Amino acid sequence: MTIQPPETATRMRSDERRELILAAATSVFGERGYVGTTTDAIARAAGVSQPYVVRMFGTKEALFLEVLQRALDRLLATFRAAIADPTPVAGPDDTLGHRIGMSYAELLLDRGLLLSLMHSFLLGADPVIGAAARAGFLSVYRLLREEAGFSAEETDQFLAHGMMMNTMVGLRMADEYADGDPCAKDLLETAMPQKLELLLRTTAENTPA
Repeated sequence: MTIQPPETATRMRSDERRELILAAATSVFGERGYVGTTTDAIARAAGVSQPYVVRMFGTKEALFLEVLQRALDRLLATFRAAIADPTPVAGPDDTLGHRIGMSYAELLLDRGLLLSLMHSFLLGADPVIGAAARAGFLSVYRLLREEAGFSAEETDQFLAHGMMMNTMVGLRMADEYADGDPCAKDLLETAMPQKLELLLRTTAENTPA
């Protein structure tokens, strides 16, 4: 009888490797978009073989859908944590909308996550990805209206500001800010005054040497 050796601490479990690939795919899809990304590029970023990626996820479309769902799950969990925060309100500016907005800004640390969401929104005409992106966007809207208790107008303003932040990240507007462009300075300091330092640091960390 052959006895299988126990799994060692250095051997990565399949669920860990799956998460590794999803994290790599989030980064690559975020930077290159859906059309510009290949499973080979994702495999290289994850440090695995391309056949392994295909064996685990099937098609690029299936992998992108998992990246999209992972991003939405994290976004919704982040918002729910802000809603459930028991910390007393510190002042008139410390509203629920402000707390949720600040939690959203923290997601800038995972640059690929927000950009992957943006890329999914551009694929609205795709029968599969477009449907998933619409359902995901509506789940965010539903959370803000039903769980956060925002009015339709408050939800509109919140989402508009979030999309502005996403646009600033996607455009790497922090590069123009660092170069001293006065309009970029005015725009960023107005759009995200409390998270500007975080945006600048995140952009610098994601700039190729």
